[in-house]
Formats: sequence, C-alpha cells, structure tokens
Amino acid sequence: MTEQPTKPTGSRPPRQPRTGLTSTGARKAGSKSDRSRAREFALQALYQSLVGKNTVSDIDAFTRDLAGFSKADSLHFDTLLQGCTEQAAALDALLLPLLDRKFAEISPIEHSIMWIGAFELQHCLDVPWRVVLNECVELAKEFGGTDGHKYVNAVLNSLAPSLRAAEVNADRGKTRA
Repeated sequence: MTEQPTKPTGSRPPRQPRTGLTSTGARKAGSKSDRSRAREFALQALYQSLVGKNTVSDIDAFTRDLAGFSKADSLHFDTLLQGCTEQAAALDALLLPLLDRKFAEISPIEHSIMWIGAFELQHCLDVPWRVVLNECVELAKEFGGTDGHKYVNAVLNSLAPSLRAAEVNADRGKTRA
C-alpha cells in the first residue's frame, strides 16, 4: 500500500468560493446598494447619538467626512438620521411593548437598528416591509452582537403588521397560498 503525500502543515487552506458575503454572513461592501450604505452610516450616526450624546449637526458633519460616504444615498441618510433623532421617543413607544427587556439592557447598536426599522416601516412606504426587515437583520449581523439579528428580526416582524397591515397581510397571504 502506497501512502499519499500529505500537504505540509504550513500550507494555506483551500480558497473559499466567492459569495459576496463575509464570514458572518453579511454582504460585502462591493455588493451593497446606495441605500444599504446610507443605513450603515445612519446606524453609526444614531449610535453616536445614543452613546456619545453628540448633537445631530455634529454627528452629521462627522459622518459625511467618513470614507465611503460618497457612495451612500445621502438623502436617505438625512431622512433616517433626522427622522430617528427627532422621533426617538415615538419610535421607542412603538418598540417598547414588543420588547422583553428595558431599553437600558439592549445594545445601542440593536436599539439604533430597531429605530431605523421602525422609522422606515412607518415613513418610507416606498421600501417594502420585507426589505426593511432584511436590511435591519443584515445590519445586526454585521454590527450587532452574536444573536442580535434574531432579536431585531423578532421585534420588527412583530411591529410590521401594526404599521403596514395591508402590505403584510397581502404578502403573508401569498406565501401561504
């Protein structure tokens, strides 16, 4: 019986197929839309607002200077940043009944993502509800805690029917038929 030669232990592992996803399952930067990028920058800005307590104008100026902002949909970024910060209390009131813990116990990343989702569900009617959920889950996968995306998905999936009843019911009716 002849032995097959083995690879040296220091050799590189085989290349993984390119899927457009990172090791966490999030989309790579090259495959993101302008609006997806705007949501990422809005998330960073809202995080600064929650944690750093900086003014919205300072956060806005800082964020616009970040690398890659020119590839983002700046109008959507403005809408999310201004809308979420101005309506923070109202968004929290929408989300609070769906939470199983206090906001103080939720990561500021997940809190910011849920603000984005709640705001888009309520005000960005040009974005389908499933897209809102998917985009928020992707943000949570990329920036949130280990299972934060599951929590974000559960909360926003529970919120969607109250804000977009006709759209959600029509969509869910199609999938069950």
